[in-house]
Amino acid sequence: MPTARTIHDTLIVGAGFTGLGTAIKLRQAGVEDIVIAERGDSVGGTWRDNTYPGVACDIPSLLYSFSFVKNPSWSRAYPSGAEICEHIEAMTDQHDLRRLIRFNTEITGLRFDEKTGVWTATTNGRKDFRARTVVLAPGPLADHKFPAIRGIDSYEGHKIHSASWDHDYDFTGKRIAVIGTGATAVQIVPELVKTAEFVKVFQRTPGWVLPRMDVSMPTAIQSLFAKLPVTQEIARQALYWGHEAAATALVWNTPMSRLVAQLGKAHLRQQVKDPWMRRQLTPEFTPGCKRMLMSSDYYPALQRENCKLIDWPIATLSPVGIRTSDGVEHHLDAIVFATGYDVHLSGPPFPVTGLGGRSLQEEWAAHAEAYKSASAHGYPNLFFMTGPNSGPGHNSLLVYVEAQIDYAVTGITTILNQNLRYLDVRADVQRRYNERMQRRLTKTTWMSGCNSWYLTADGFNASMYPGFATQYLRQMRTIQFEDYEAVAHDASPHVAAPTA
Repeated sequence: MPTARTIHDTLIVGAGFTGLGTAIKLRQAGVEDIVIAERGDSVGGTWRDNTYPGVACDIPSLLYSFSFVKNPSWSRAYPSGAEICEHIEAMTDQHDLRRLIRFNTEITGLRFDEKTGVWTATTNGRKDFRARTVVLAPGPLADHKFPAIRGIDSYEGHKIHSASWDHDYDFTGKRIAVIGTGATAVQIVPELVKTAEFVKVFQRTPGWVLPRMDVSMPTAIQSLFAKLPVTQEIARQALYWGHEAAATALVWNTPMSRLVAQLGKAHLRQQVKDPWMRRQLTPEFTPGCKRMLMSSDYYPALQRENCKLIDWPIATLSPVGIRTSDGVEHHLDAIVFATGYDVHLSGPPFPVTGLGGRSLQEEWAAHAEAYKSASAHGYPNLFFMTGPNSGPGHNSLLVYVEAQIDYAVTGITTILNQNLRYLDVRADVQRRYNERMQRRLTKTTWMSGCNSWYLTADGFNASMYPGFATQYLRQMRTIQFEDYEAVAHDASPHVAAPTA
């Protein structure tokens, strides 16, 4: 029975897709002494937390899953949030992971002991954890926040954030506002107009919308995937390469970007007949600069008799509703905030203390930097999932995550098998890597002038990877151990090249 002083081989923070996938791959590599700290009471991460009407993934189901945990029984081309949760639950049970998870356990701090090579994680309870290696897998969209809108605390109606849906609130016959027109809003609005008396959609900037070609998955196809898994892998690869091709339009501003813009405008013309509304809904930025939106029912929803698009800026919230800059006060029963998440571009939402007492939050306060998005100098034996500059703009996030998991597993098994005190990426290596990343980012659509959550307040891009997924996978395929300082127990730091 583990004691309070037990030193685990690996601590994983988060029991969403990424944390669970890491545990599976670690166990396949022979690492069994794993503990997973999960602040919720069940697995699933962001898919457990987001239960708003219409919640679904905008990446095809065959690609929004790990290659090592396939699901032949997806019911639709694009999975709903509920079906993704079912898949995560099944993955947890299939690989016997539940016994590793400590639910309702929120990490409140991490501190590295240089003498022992051990991380200590404090929690919201009495139980702390000690581990030789740590994997941070809380997910990029783990925390939500209400926007900093003037007068938000004065509003006396009902406030709902999309990431914390109030299922007890009855929208029937109510006057509802939706603030935001991003990926979440285009899923919520078509559902709300079915029951609310009136829905007003407050738009700051329109986004590029392409049709979402969602169809049910025929039973015959599901049976084929189950009987011949190679057929599912072929379909997955076809989707992967199709999305890879999209990088030529969405990552860089090319003639293909203009083609995507024409497709978006054609979709808008086909679904919206009113010229003024089309003008309101036409973006002025390059496709890809902000997240592309996938929907075939958002534009029709905006044109229903009980829905109105408002693009006047919000001046303030008032006790009775929203006052826009044209002087109109909109009386509302409830406001739905589809305004996004508190994306932690400056590190995890708890203090991380590394070598010599250095603080990750302080070092990343201006700009977050890591090596290959996975390792940060001064924080040895710590591996980031969805770390700095690992975000895709055109392909499945789980493709990138799978590569990060394999990278972390190689590092962790090296530390454990060779009994290293720690493995720390060199500062000069990290610096040169990030200088290359930022040079490459200047040529991408994300830096072409639009405002997005990809950027910090001063315009620094710590979020996205400036290239093809194939390039990212190639860089993560192996660890160049000469890029790290390997420190044995009872030894001083030195540059070493351990054998993997």
